[in-house]
Amino acid sequence: MENLKITLVKSLAGRNKKHIATAHSLGLKTINDVTIQPDNAQTRGKIAQISYLVKVEANA
Repeated sequence: MENLKITLVKSLAGRNKKHIATAHSLGLKTINDVTIQPDNAQTRGKIAQISYLVKVEANA
């Protein structure tokens, strides 16, 4: 299965509480935090919600 490399590129300060919770559920807390997540519908949905905060790359 393929994985996604997700990097937090903007601060969570002053963001919607649900967006902060979504970032934390992905394992992102501070700028430049990187996490590897499976490429599935749940992860894609979380990324879609906070797409303005993250950078996503395919990671085989």
